[in-house]
Amino acid sequence: MSVDLAAAQHVLVVDDERALAEIVGSYLKRAGFVVEIVHTGPDAVERTRAGDPDVVVLDLGLPGLDGIEVCRQIRTFSDCYVLMLTARGDEVDRLIGLSVGADDYMTKPFSARELVARVQTVLRRPRRPTSRPAVVPPEPPRQFGDLRIDSAAREAWLGETPVSLTRTEFDILDVLSAQPRTALSRRQIIDTVWDVAWVGDDHVVDVHVANIRRKLDEDPNEPRFIATVRGIGYRMGPG
Repeated sequence: MSVDLAAAQHVLVVDDERALAEIVGSYLKRAGFVVEIVHTGPDAVERTRAGDPDVVVLDLGLPGLDGIEVCRQIRTFSDCYVLMLTARGDEVDRLIGLSVGADDYMTKPFSARELVARVQTVLRRPRRPTSRPAVVPPEPPRQFGDLRIDSAAREAWLGETPVSLTRTEFDILDVLSAQPRTALSRRQIIDTVWDVAWVGDDHVVDVHVANIRRKLDEDPNEPRFIATVRGIGYRMGPG
């Protein structure tokens, strides 16, 4: 495990199973993370607002507020990464979690080492835009009809209205718009947005694309900006 990668990174672990939370916390601390643990939904929202963690490891079943509602509330004020944990086998629970802004999910039981690896993987993605050398001009915004994507500023605009995207949603839109009319597979998108080492269900991309489309006010039957390429994945451009 890379201590350098985790240096000064703050992880909030939220799980009402105290023993499990302590085990997860101990593995994360060993990897060099600053770790805080809470056990209820309201405490998770409060500590995220106050502590501004880089990653929230969030259990779905919590007292006070469930993980879905916690994630929904967190997304109103924070762009931290959210890794959702669920003991349920129902795929609907995982999809709902992703639909309200979770970046990834793991199903219990899981390996604490794998969880640490997942946290390290999401943190390879920059939390904020990196500064560019003064001698390199920033890339001009990309225009697709009335959709404008400014990769350097990490902003998207629909006409004169800013589009509120999570970091994962913007990253996917950025990858697709950088190669317009090029069909990218789900795995290609994951390798770029998540990491080549990411292990999980490739269809996580579908949920995030659906969220982006909804925010871009797209008709899923006649998408204006992101087209589905059957048997492959997605491309930027009308269907």
